[in-house]
Amino acid sequence: MAGALGLGLWLAAGAAAAQEKLVISNWDAYMPPDLLERFQAATGIEAEVAVHATNEEIMGKVTASGGKGFDVLFVSSPFAEALHQLGLTAPIDHAQVPNLKNLYPEAQQLAHDPGNSFSVPYTWGTTGLCWRSDLVPTAPTSWMDLLRPADALKGKTTMLATDRWLLGAGFLAEGKSVNAADQADIDAARDLLIEAKRTLLSYDDTTFYSKLVSGEAVLVHAWDGWCNYGIGENAQIKYAVPKEGSDLWVDTMVITAASEHKEAAHKFIDFVLDPSNGAWVASNILYKVPSKAAMDAVDPALLQQYPNLAMPPAELIKFEQLRDVGPAQKAYARAVSEIMAAK
Repeated sequence: MAGALGLGLWLAAGAAAAQEKLVISNWDAYMPPDLLERFQAATGIEAEVAVHATNEEIMGKVTASGGKGFDVLFVSSPFAEALHQLGLTAPIDHAQVPNLKNLYPEAQQLAHDPGNSFSVPYTWGTTGLCWRSDLVPTAPTSWMDLLRPADALKGKTTMLATDRWLLGAGFLAEGKSVNAADQADIDAARDLLIEAKRTLLSYDDTTFYSKLVSGEAVLVHAWDGWCNYGIGENAQIKYAVPKEGSDLWVDTMVITAASEHKEAAHKFIDFVLDPSNGAWVASNILYKVPSKAAMDAVDPALLQQYPNLAMPPAELIKFEQLRDVGPAQKAYARAVSEIMAAK
């Protein structure tokens, strides 16, 4: 009888483990397509991805539900910070994520979360200018080359529409912080961006690189890794940080406080931070990962083909990291709405 009871408990535990399934929310195509298959093969834990288009979208879903139904979220650092302040993130148990040791020292002391207490960086990089060197006579060096383009470039430029990055370009061009919260600074950036809107082909957060490849656009506002998708199709496409600088953006992984699978969620994060997996992520999505061990394992030929992949942490951290701006976020959203509504 006791043996039968023990067998029953063992079978029940096995069934519970088999039913455990992580729900991960990430941007579309922001992880290698077979990452979850490899994770399941290595750990026996099943996972599925719920795609979000923007930080704001997943932020809205998580705040509305209290995070229920999600285990791991991929969000940019200001949103990880905001979720933490709302009590919606779980602490990161470093004992369950031994691969944290592979992070660059700089990635372990990021301004939004020194010590990685509630978030783990997944990728990091810069925002700048991406252009066709064969179609733009003089290489752009300033944000103003995009915001007040030469006549020959008008109607052939695009900008990111997402609040933080659209306003960030305006702030940087004006010599302000990418986290500016003063209303006068927000208004000045808004006015400059309304002026710039009249010269744009479009706002584009997802297909700008294909517009460069086709020649429909010749100069675009871009995240460095996304510019790499264009470089891979046309070697005449180049990327640079303007002289006024860039933001340091960091996309992170957080575990929701509401997760019922926190141990499995830690295993997933640790799997992503494994050096071979991290190198495989960087090689697949062409974004820098903040793991020294992973970047050391990336094929040097890839770093040569995509020079911004090779930007060292010492250069990255010269740029101001995007932070949660608290109540000013409403002013940001209002300014962007006014930009979009302007004729």
